[in-house]
Amino acid sequence: MPKSPSRRLVIDASIAGTAGDKRKLHSAGKRCRDFLEAVLVICHRMVWTPEIGKEWSKHQSSFSRKWRTRMYARKKVDCVELPDEDTLWRRLETVEATDEAREEMLKDCLLIEAAMATDGCVASLDDRARRLLGRASEHVSELRGIVWVNPDQPEEHAIAWLEGGARPETGRMLGHAC
Repeated sequence: MPKSPSRRLVIDASIAGTAGDKRKLHSAGKRCRDFLEAVLVICHRMVWTPEIGKEWSKHQSSFSRKWRTRMYARKKVDCVELPDEDTLWRRLETVEATDEAREEMLKDCLLIEAAMATDGCVASLDDRARRLLGRASEHVSELRGIVWVNPDQPEEHAIAWLEGGARPETGRMLGHAC
């Protein structure tokens, strides 16, 4: 059987912070740990930008820090420098939304920009941002093809998705609902 193609995944600090206590066997922490371990052993890579690094430094658990070290050791971290453009930010600021919703979308813009610069895949626990960005994709076409997976939602079968090559399935795309 041919090896699955390697995908570059933008992994939100929400996962890094939740993948903590190994004593919790049936929790979000376990699901996040299992997801990170699957990324490590399957052929996928992690996207790293200076902005993502700042968020990880604030939120990562001891497990996540060690996992990231192992990813670097296996040369499975792609450091990406994003251009100093604020085109996406400006487009999101024009979307009809409450100030709170707009702020939420802009907060996660760093994930979207990194995904747009690589393979278009985001892993995050933030379902509220996912919904808001999904609605915004009606007006911001660049968002439509971004794949978003939440490893804490068992019905999303995130590890099976990784094992299957992390393909950009329509149902996982932000623009799917529009």
